[in-house]
Amino acid sequence: MIIQNSITNITTQQGKAKSNQFALVSLTSLFFMWGFITCLNDILIPHLRGVFNLSYTQAMLIQSCFFGAYFLVSLPAGFIVKKLGFQKGIVLGLLVAALGCLAFYPAAILLSYPLFLLALFILASGITILQVSANPFVSLLGNPDTASSRLTLTQAFNSLGTTVAPFFGSYLILDYVADGMSQASNSAEAVQIPYILLATTLLILAAIFAWLKLPKIDNNGVEETNISKPAGSIWNYRHLVLGAVGIFVYVGAEVSIGSFLVSFFSDPNIANLEESHAAKYIAYYWGGAMVGRFIGAAVMQKIPAGKVLAFNATFAIVLIAITILASGQIAMWSILLVGLCNSIMFPAIFTLALSGLGKFTSQGSGILCLAIVGGAIVPLLQGVTADIIGIQLSFILPVFCYIFIVYYGLKGSTFKNKKDTV
Repeated sequence: MIIQNSITNITTQQGKAKSNQFALVSLTSLFFMWGFITCLNDILIPHLRGVFNLSYTQAMLIQSCFFGAYFLVSLPAGFIVKKLGFQKGIVLGLLVAALGCLAFYPAAILLSYPLFLLALFILASGITILQVSANPFVSLLGNPDTASSRLTLTQAFNSLGTTVAPFFGSYLILDYVADGMSQASNSAEAVQIPYILLATTLLILAAIFAWLKLPKIDNNGVEETNISKPAGSIWNYRHLVLGAVGIFVYVGAEVSIGSFLVSFFSDPNIANLEESHAAKYIAYYWGGAMVGRFIGAAVMQKIPAGKVLAFNATFAIVLIAITILASGQIAMWSILLVGLCNSIMFPAIFTLALSGLGKFTSQGSGILCLAIVGGAIVPLLQGVTADIIGIQLSFILPVFCYIFIVYYGLKGSTFKNKKDTV
């Protein structure tokens, strides 16, 4: 009887492991897609800046509307996902994102910058729901001790999307415009085909995820860790609150740097590249993040995520300092290498902040995704700074973001409740 029970348990565990593995493979497609879509903003910024003759500050409204959706939608998305479950939340997110992509078509016809911003907001709302659904889903699909490694691996496919997107956007948007689309209306219409293709892909993925049989994880029933739990509110989890600040500054810094790369490389003192050519170099920035995530997934199996996080943030600070002080190829490649440093930051901060939340996991995920609004605020601030003192010196702003990340990796991610701080 004991032997029979043991065999049954082993068989059940093997079946669960295979089910989790299949779920992780399926979820990687989502990480790829939202990385791809998010990175296209780096192409849209110089493109629409030219179409509508915008200042840097006005152009950064693209990121403000896109990432502002995280601030407005994340908490409602957390409650929606709690009611619907992770899988239905994913399907809903894909449908909303597809609607946002379709909205680019009338925006281009009407030649309206506000409509472009609205389309981006709708698109980002869908991606927000995806983030709130998929990130904790991956964290919970396996051993909690390797959650950072697991999420880093799936985030690597997010970076694969961001690596491919610059070539896609450069070819279908910037090269299209460079080949003779001089009128603003024709230039605006260059975005129609790419985003119709994206909408079609998202609708196909929604149908696939509605059909798939993924493991059912009740986030209300997640076991607590041995960490002593503060009573009352989720806001008593200090490592979560500081983690939200960490997500805010990390996403803000990463997005802000990526947003300025095309304009920075077009500067005669840096690389003097045409926009369509400069856009292709964005792939090195995001490609570095992809390579770093594959490496980081293995490294964080052995080294605590907090230490790896602090090391990478410190190296990013050094590279940005070189970018500000140097010129030419040195400044160009040093800022591109920051992408390698960014690689493990989001998954590391995310899993460290969710550690020990138990039944609050979905709500905590919503709060962390809300903090992605940093991608709306930091680029806008850097845009204002660039208009005043120039692009190169404006990179000082991300330095302050990485300083906080060093602190979070070394100290802030350590759990402390109110009793510990008295």
